[in-house]
Amino acid sequence: MKKTLLICDCLGTQTIDASALSTATGLECSRMHTSLCQSQLDLAAKAIKTGDVVIACQQEAPRFTALAEDLGAPVPAFVDIRDRAGWTSDLGDTSAKMAALVADALLPQPSPKTVDVVSEGICLIIGAPEVAFAAAEKLADILTVTVLVAEASDMPVTDTYDAHVGKLRHAKGTLGQFRVSIDGFQQVLPGGRGAPLLTEPRDGAQSECDLILDLTGDTPLFSAHEKRDGYVRADPASLPAVADAILATSQMIGTFEKPLHIRLDTSLCAHSRAQKPACSNCLNVCPTGAILSAGEHVSIDPMICAGCGACSAVCPSGAISYDTPPVDFVFRRVGTLASAYRKADGKDGVLLIHDAHGAEMIRLAARFGNGLPAQVIPMEIDALAMFGHAEMLAALASGFAGVDILLAPKSDRAVLAAQSELAMAMGAGDSLRLLDIADPDELSEQLHDRAATPIRVENPILAQGSRRQITRLAAKALMVDVQVAPLPEHAPYGAVIVDTDACTLCLACVSLCPSGALVDNPDMPQLRFQEDACLQCGLCTNVCPEKAITLQPQINLTDTALAQVVLNEEEPFACVECGNLFGVKSTVEKIMEKLAGNHAMFANPATARMIQMCDNCRVQAQFHSQDNPFAGKERPRVRTTDDYLSKRKDH
Repeated sequence: MKKTLLICDCLGTQTIDASALSTATGLECSRMHTSLCQSQLDLAAKAIKTGDVVIACQQEAPRFTALAEDLGAPVPAFVDIRDRAGWTSDLGDTSAKMAALVADALLPQPSPKTVDVVSEGICLIIGAPEVAFAAAEKLADILTVTVLVAEASDMPVTDTYDAHVGKLRHAKGTLGQFRVSIDGFQQVLPGGRGAPLLTEPRDGAQSECDLILDLTGDTPLFSAHEKRDGYVRADPASLPAVADAILATSQMIGTFEKPLHIRLDTSLCAHSRAQKPACSNCLNVCPTGAILSAGEHVSIDPMICAGCGACSAVCPSGAISYDTPPVDFVFRRVGTLASAYRKADGKDGVLLIHDAHGAEMIRLAARFGNGLPAQVIPMEIDALAMFGHAEMLAALASGFAGVDILLAPKSDRAVLAAQSELAMAMGAGDSLRLLDIADPDELSEQLHDRAATPIRVENPILAQGSRRQITRLAAKALMVDVQVAPLPEHAPYGAVIVDTDACTLCLACVSLCPSGALVDNPDMPQLRFQEDACLQCGLCTNVCPEKAITLQPQINLTDTALAQVVLNEEEPFACVECGNLFGVKSTVEKIMEKLAGNHAMFANPATARMIQMCDNCRVQAQFHSQDNPFAGKERPRVRTTDDYLSKRKDH
């Protein structure tokens, strides 16, 4: 059944071309409403009862959702075309932009993956006595509170919460599963007269709790503390901040859904091999410490992960990928926006990537300022840092003339800057911008003043496959006349340069290469390389005993990158006994030169000749030699019955 798009001009404050929008989206547009959420709510109810309706209003989505539930009808889909398109000072036609936004809203949303986290309200408060005890009094009726102060000063006598003395040495965990270690721990003895007595101090006391309220004002217990669930911190000198922290802590009891932000495939991880270090990109960018080394791969604690997405953007192999929503859904959204805009005759579209903070700036700019230009198409995502170089290039190669990324106050600027630099080197150029703007009016001004940029590709790509495959496809579309483009240092694409004079073809690099970019030839001494598979992880440079390998970051857009090329080869050595080929001729000759007649084990010409034999012939030669190392003492004679009878005295 064809869906119906309910449109409203919001008290006549926006212009919507219903006919053009219907043609572009394939939906049947309703008649133009003026106050669908108020005086015309009965018309909205009638449409909702029929089902298969899309309401072009995001602001009043809660009102329409409640209405649908009251009517027992399915909750309709919603799309915001007012703040993002209709409210603008741009006199250009916004129909193509609205069509793209509607197409994006109609994409089936993937189901989020979550896990239940249970907090029983066991709360640890740390801080100065006067602040910590006051907070405990307010929380004691809601949570199970324990206060830890550094010094025994005016310890309260109360049964509403526990008070202890000690210094918090270490804390780890997250909401519902914190573990703390305390030095100088002293408990209050309940008996006695006067000031409470304390037990003898002891170090290394261990405890567990669900929440930590930090009112010390000292260094936070965790890196990126604002992203650690269950850890609330406030400046004790600010009464409003303390009050807000107490309120926030009081709400953290019950069962919560924790999104599983990241998917990890350890078989693809290039972190380490044979205790030799390689890729550590994700470890370097994780702000919360959720990623740890676990031998040949990394491990991710999903409870600590805050879902910033930086690890997904920098992972060269695809072992780590963002999963809320999946990366392929982000590519699908980009392609849908570009395709719908292009089919509706949109020209020179610019994709504006933003998060929830950016969405609020867009709403403010639309309501009180000039709004967004007609050609700027906003796309909201949960984590800006997951929008890496692959996504940036895919957007341009899908048909957008430019990509702007609106940074938020807490965005990981270093990661986004590095990813944008890489994308620029791979064909994005000045079509890509990072907008570090906090003022809605300035945002509108920057977007309206953006120089018109023509579309970079004539034939837009279909972004399907892995991030590496999409990157290569997009780069080829953006750099038609380029064969090999140099990339910044530490780029995850590139070549391996081998010093053939130093390389002995030991093939240690081949045995440990995590991506299979370096391979050997079983028929002859050869080192082969397939460039498109190389992750530039650096493992080969770390394991090479001769230091003969160096990395060269670049993107090779020719077909040679998809084939194996020979980096080094030598003539094999023929066994002096059977003639079978084995080893490298130059290596065998070098060993003969150094050992034959110069080493005690190879002083005999016969033993030195064994160096020139294959494995089978060498074993046979050793076995038949006079000083056979496999020979033992002469075997004893088999004992018989006569031997036993000869020793009996009665015979």
